[in-house]
Amino acid sequence: MKLKIYTYLFISIILSSCQGQPTKKVETLDVKTYAEKLNITNNPQLIDVRTPEEYASGKINNAKNINWNANDFATQAEKLDKSKPVFVYCKVGGRSAQAANKLSEMGFKEIYNLDGGIMKWNAAGMQKEKSTTYVGMTDEAYQKLIASDKKVMINFSAVWCAPCQKMKPYILKMQEELKDHVTIIRLDADENKSLLENMKIDGLPVVIVYENGKETWRNLGFISEEDLKKHL
Repeated sequence: MKLKIYTYLFISIILSSCQGQPTKKVETLDVKTYAEKLNITNNPQLIDVRTPEEYASGKINNAKNINWNANDFATQAEKLDKSKPVFVYCKVGGRSAQAANKLSEMGFKEIYNLDGGIMKWNAAGMQKEKSTTYVGMTDEAYQKLIASDKKVMINFSAVWCAPCQKMKPYILKMQEELKDHVTIIRLDADENKSLLENMKIDGLPVVIVYENGKETWRNLGFISEEDLKKHL
């Protein structure tokens, strides 16, 4: 009798392993794949999980706003069709990844998250709805800013960007320490949205070094104070 039970359990295990792992409900896709999947989906449920203010400043065509940070995110998400694909995105991909996991917990079967968010989407030149208002510094003003006999370092950052905030204290310190040799300027990405789109900047933080108005070095992502100083 015991032999039959062990044999049954062994066969069950073998059959289970042959069936493979269940398909993941959440997939994070690059811009090209995300756009292709969006285009071939009939009446896609496209959700922008940023704040209403961010959403109003420019969004992907036909996106609906359900703010991840709002208390009623789950309530609003329940109005969507769980049996159909859902596409989510945010600024750089962090909030939408959390929203995608929440949707999975809620029972949605097919969820696609945009890797790098709308910053990468915009930088890739994808079709999107644009605000008619130019936001922040103009290209001409930026060119005047970097046209200097001294080295110029531009740091693009944002208050919601954790690596940006980690770098902020020593960049502010370097502004004073190196002022005789390098002009260091911090620019808020959200306040200069149009400039970042025109420069095709697709992530934060970004540090760009210029000499005589020409870019000589660029870094995307966190960099330590020691490594940053090596390039100045």
